[in-house]
Amino acid sequence: MKYKLQDYILFENDDFIVINKPSGIATLDERKDDYAPSILRIAKVYSEDAQVGHRLDKETTGALVIAKNPEAYRHISMQFEHRETAKRYHAVVEGMHDWDGILVNLPILPLKDGKVIIARTNGKHAETWFQTLRVYKGYTLVECMPITGRMHQIRIHLTCLHAPIVADEMYGGKEVYLSDLKRNFHLKKDTEERPLMRRVALHAHSLSFKLMDGSPITVEAPYPKDFNVLTKQLEKFS
Repeated sequence: MKYKLQDYILFENDDFIVINKPSGIATLDERKDDYAPSILRIAKVYSEDAQVGHRLDKETTGALVIAKNPEAYRHISMQFEHRETAKRYHAVVEGMHDWDGILVNLPILPLKDGKVIIARTNGKHAETWFQTLRVYKGYTLVECMPITGRMHQIRIHLTCLHAPIVADEMYGGKEVYLSDLKRNFHLKKDTEERPLMRRVALHAHSLSFKLMDGSPITVEAPYPKDFNVLTKQLEKFS
């Protein structure tokens, strides 16, 4: 599959581009695979001085900001460093949860295998707010607002709340099948049932930051097809 940045642009001016990042592509070049596409690579084809303002996990979709020149990159980097941006993620999690602004403040330690753990003595400070958006039968759609930007922060913090993200095998989340939701579900002969979503059910729904002239902007990223299918089926059978 050949990626073109223009297929994913949600907002663009002389300094910034905000895209709706697709799943299955790393934000930065991967050490393990020199030839794999990355958002940074395809951004540089579109605009040669492009630099990515922050990262999203390879599987995660949604709003990602790209600076088109060095001044814009400095400007957005400082905002992330001083926590002046606002990122809101949507996740489908296991269990039925009624959260009205619950804060998880648990330090995180990355391990060598690409996973993270909660480590109260030697972990790095990490905070995330969670808000229930919609409760389904057995599942919940949650808004996640990370204050800090640690790797896998939302994923591990939700697991600590006994609410692992759907299909997040690394942190205890299981895939959802239509047969889990629908009574009297019959699979056609000689066919294998596929999960409703084959990746971690996490989407960067919106990003707020300041443009070069100081004016605030919020860009929302529509759900990708798989996330839409999952939430629609949960809604239908709840």
